[in-house]
Amino acid sequence: MQFQQIAVSIAAQGGEGGHEELAPLWAEPWVFGIVMFAILCVLMFVTVSYTNLGNRHEPVDEHSDPHRQHPAKHSGFGH
Repeated sequence: MQFQQIAVSIAAQGGEGGHEELAPLWAEPWVFGIVMFAILCVLMFVTVSYTNLGNRHEPVDEHSDPHRQHPAKHSGFGH
């Protein structure tokens, strides 16, 4: 039933010539591209500014907590 409704809807739209009027834009199309590029560049610079965050302090060994079910084993890979 659903497929028939979709098929009838598509068939009805096809008989209208297939041309739809485009919505008016409030700026030139290239403006949208430049604005999106600028926003992404700002987000990239914010992300890059946090790259040295892990280098502020020396790493500290994690204490062994007997109440944890799965203690983190970061001492090495060759166990």
